[in-house]
Amino acid sequence: MTIGTHAYEATTHGVRVSVQPFYLEEESDPEEGQFFWAYQVQIENLGDETVQLKSRYWRITDSLGRTEEVHGDGVVGEQPMIDPGYVFEYTSGAPLTTASGFMGGSYEMHKNDGSAFEVEIPSFSLDSPYSSHTVN
Repeated sequence: MTIGTHAYEATTHGVRVSVQPFYLEEESDPEEGQFFWAYQVQIENLGDETVQLKSRYWRITDSLGRTEEVHGDGVVGEQPMIDPGYVFEYTSGAPLTTASGFMGGSYEMHKNDGSAFEVEIPSFSLDSPYSSHTVN
């Protein structure tokens, strides 16, 4: 596993999202055009109300500019409640057919009163040792 250089971070409506991508050398097969990354996400509730992560939206772009959009309920099979001052953390993964790309998106969060709001997932680079250049 190749550790990324730094975490990417964004704070929206009192919720901080930090992402750390990792290139998975052992899962990838560059000769076959298969490149895999894991990314660790920390979602911290900096506000004073409990929030629930209801859904996710990802936009994944490879180095050729091809984009895939992914929508789904929750993350890693959960719709976590995050109390004030607490952090929810999970790890997931993404494949690409190119040696680099980037991802970003948003989470739909709900407050106890049922109101919904969007939280930014910061865009982050997916760079492998096989990248000819960094995509940002």
